Amino acid sequence: MSFDFPKNWKQVVLEDALDALIDYRGKTPKKVDKGIPLITAKVVKSGRILPMDEFIADEDYESWMVRGIPQISDIVVTTEAPLGEVAQIKNANVALAQRIVTLRGKVDFLENDFLLFLMQSDFVQNQLEARATGSTVKGIKQSELRKIILPIPPIVEQKCIGKILSDLDDKIHLNNQINQTLESIAQAIFKSWFIDFDPVRAKITAKQEGKDTELAAMCAISSKSEVEIQQMSDDDFTELQATAALFPDELVESELGEVPKGWEISKISKIGKVITGKTPSSKIENSFAEKGTFFITPTDIDTEVFVTNTNRYLSEYGEIAIKNSKVDEGSLCITCIGSQMGKVVITPKSAFTNQQINSILLFNSTLRNYIFLNLRQRRDEIFLIGSGGSTMPIINKSTFESLNLILPDLALIRKFDNFISPFFNNILSNSVENIELKNIRDALLPELLAGKINVSMLKDM
Repeated sequence: MSFDFPKNWKQVVLEDALDALIDYRGKTPKKVDKGIPLITAKVVKSGRILPMDEFIADEDYESWMVRGIPQISDIVVTTEAPLGEVAQIKNANVALAQRIVTLRGKVDFLENDFLLFLMQSDFVQNQLEARATGSTVKGIKQSELRKIILPIPPIVEQKCIGKILSDLDDKIHLNNQINQTLESIAQAIFKSWFIDFDPVRAKITAKQEGKDTELAAMCAISSKSEVEIQQMSDDDFTELQATAALFPDELVESELGEVPKGWEISKISKIGKVITGKTPSSKIENSFAEKGTFFITPTDIDTEVFVTNTNRYLSEYGEIAIKNSKVDEGSLCITCIGSQMGKVVITPKSAFTNQQINSILLFNSTLRNYIFLNLRQRRDEIFLIGSGGSTMPIINKSTFESLNLILPDLALIRKFDNFISPFFNNILSNSVENIELKNIRDALLPELLAGKINVSMLKDM
């Protein structure tokens, strides 16, 4: 087999380029609630190891890891369900589950940072696919994995390539961390104001004790003491005071339990038009295109706040075929079937969805962030409603439209929206930047791994 690589690059089979290949296939460890984190196939995704939620006991670690101990910078590859996901180990003291193989490049011959991106390249991924077996679920045997051919440049070039691509990945990861932090802050404020009713309860307690109710609410909203509040600037004090005044000082019974007096119990149908998506008929040719209008499916809705990219796009023909299912900019899309039911995302521009998604086209855009955070908080509840004892969880349009929610006074929602909108704007900006960075990385990857770019020109970037 011959490939068009630079003459000074070597072509080596995987097993000859490694100091270690650790494979725990066929073994299932006993899992516990806490202990040593377990790397499973489901947490290896898009070049990263996601937060691990399965563990083995500390005392079982040595007896379990008899085939080899993973080290920081080692590369993990999923061998089945899914095949070919790749990531790098960043922390010590992790355990390996089934369907995970760990690779460690040979010292002074193959850099792990370079190997990480090499294993993600089309060149290697195509080989994994070709050597895999299985009809429903494809997997690769260790004996076949060992035969994968790797193009190996000189070690200096490997380090340059690894650094260039790692810097891009690190920036993407940092943006994701910032977004998670910003959303967590927004969720915490939402919960305090609209689920726990902290400012309202503070007013109630202050009224019972004959104290200043407004000042009590100001403390609850800002998490500041009375002394700290008195030391605030006049503008900040006035703004906080105006916000506190919007909260009532009484709770009343409702069909959803105790709610602040004057707040409304509404249904989804009252705050927006609900549209169930549709897929163009297979009889219509050229419905999809490489680029075009977003066609959102449940696989496009993950943990992100905004959907900034999709796996499939509609052509003009596809748009015409399902024109009545168009989703406006700023709408909310919620998965309504299967194990992922209840996930919600915001569309930053007009789009279409498939039939597994209900979308809310809001009558008042001010409600967008409030309703988004509300639905995020209630995913488990929505999933329970849709389960109904059936094998396949599903929530139809009419049931979803009837979902009750608490609506505070619109002036308070505006205050809340003005406060958290900068968080959402930053999240969207970071998400868009990540798409651009991924495009740069994905464009550079094949060029770098084919030796078509002089890395000496890029190493100082």
